Amino acid sequence: MAPTTYNQISLPSFMYGTAWKKEATASLVKLAIESGFKAIDTANQLIHYDEARVGEALQEVWKKGASRQDFFLQTKFTPVNGQDHRTPYDRAADLTTQVRQSFDSSLSHLHTDYLDSYVLHGPYSRSGLKPSDWEVWQAMEELYRSGKARMIGVSNVSEDQLSLLCEKASVRPMVVQNRCFASHGWDRDVRDVCERFAIIYQGFSLLTANPGVLSHPYVRSLATKNGATPAQIVFRFSMQVGMLPLTGTSSARHMKEDLDCERFDLSDDEVDKIDNIAFWKG
Repeated sequence: MAPTTYNQISLPSFMYGTAWKKEATASLVKLAIESGFKAIDTANQLIHYDEARVGEALQEVWKKGASRQDFFLQTKFTPVNGQDHRTPYDRAADLTTQVRQSFDSSLSHLHTDYLDSYVLHGPYSRSGLKPSDWEVWQAMEELYRSGKARMIGVSNVSEDQLSLLCEKASVRPMVVQNRCFASHGWDRDVRDVCERFAIIYQGFSLLTANPGVLSHPYVRSLATKNGATPAQIVFRFSMQVGMLPLTGTSSARHMKEDLDCERFDLSDDEVDKIDNIAFWKG
């Protein structure tokens, strides 16, 4: 069943992430699309992403007959403290102007006149929300109201920050994207807020942040039982607890395997055991 936002927009159940791909970005995005991915995540942040190369890949796909409407495109506004010297906006401008300039730059990079999802890459501090966060969020709300962004969201956010945003914002987030550690209960506190406010939780680094889970005997036994890989078990688990997972694999085989994880279901007991696997004794 496709994840659906509280404003009734459906998302694909798996997303391809484009961080740290550098010169290989375009070829890997094309490979991901050829493998079956319909949702692409990027950011207007040259230190970690190459949004323009994502756009190059999309242009080639569209020239072959695919439609813009066939794909879910998500990118991010990254504040100055997350950028290097190559900012996609005037770093001396007010924050509202920075958001608009970054957004317009993203539309140009991605060769589109709207975005399916526009995400604040992270609050300006680790706790609470500062006036800068609210100014940026209000600028994003205006993009949402204009119809140029079909949904807005936030990444790298804590439970208290997300709760505050949901309670005080005129438009609460539709999506949250966080790095997800089993050792932190798979970000359970943030996921609980998402469930309470009908927000879609996107989990990234599900594999790279959790090598111990992939090698755990229980996960390996479930992989054997289901004729699957440990990675497929983790991704299927994430979906069954309500996450939308991201993968950034550069392997064609792994892309196919990742998308194939929906061919089996884990039992409620199996899901619960993986959910609490970091807290097992012995």
